[in-house]
Amino acid sequence: MLHNDYKLDNVMLDPADPAEAVGNAGRFLAEAGCAAVKVEGGRRVLSAVEAILAADIPVMGHLGLTPQSFRKLGGFKVQGREADSAAEILEDAKALAEAGCFSIVLECVPEELAAMITEKISIPTIGIGAGPSCDGQVLVFHDLLGLYDDHTPKFVRRYAALGDETRSAIGRYLDDVRGGRRPSGRAASATEPPTGTGGDQPR
Repeated sequence: MLHNDYKLDNVMLDPADPAEAVGNAGRFLAEAGCAAVKVEGGRRVLSAVEAILAADIPVMGHLGLTPQSFRKLGGFKVQGREADSAAEILEDAKALAEAGCFSIVLECVPEELAAMITEKISIPTIGIGAGPSCDGQVLVFHDLLGLYDDHTPKFVRRYAALGDETRSAIGRYLDDVRGGRRPSGRAASATEPPTGTGGDQPR
């Protein structure tokens, strides 16, 4: 299923304006071909979530580490370690489930908290760095394939190192071009040469 991350913390997508939230969510479906929108945040954005759902647009929630606002959360770090913050995330999850979200992503929260949320709400939880108790698991494919080296969360398991292989391949290609080894005669176009005026072939 294709869904789009719906960012509510900028001028274009204001959580205080449910009508605008519905309009923008509808554009994701109509113009981008999405089947749903994913909204980061809990009770803070609940009015927008409820308005989108009332317009028959499916919504997936996202709690814990929310990448679009990670700087406000102190960077890429586990959320919900303290009792108070864990209780807040749990109440947010309950509110999203009761509102009608079809699932919730739990990102970078303690395993115990993810297990508790999964047990207490009636909709599926999708974990990313949240332990094995969630109903499903997700991993950003850039991390899975090892495309970047600048930031790798501790919970990521890489299944390939395509970033290294890609950079190496591009480097070898550039060396061949700069060294005059590319393009070679065999690599040149194999199409028929154009016919000149009067039937003469160009030389």
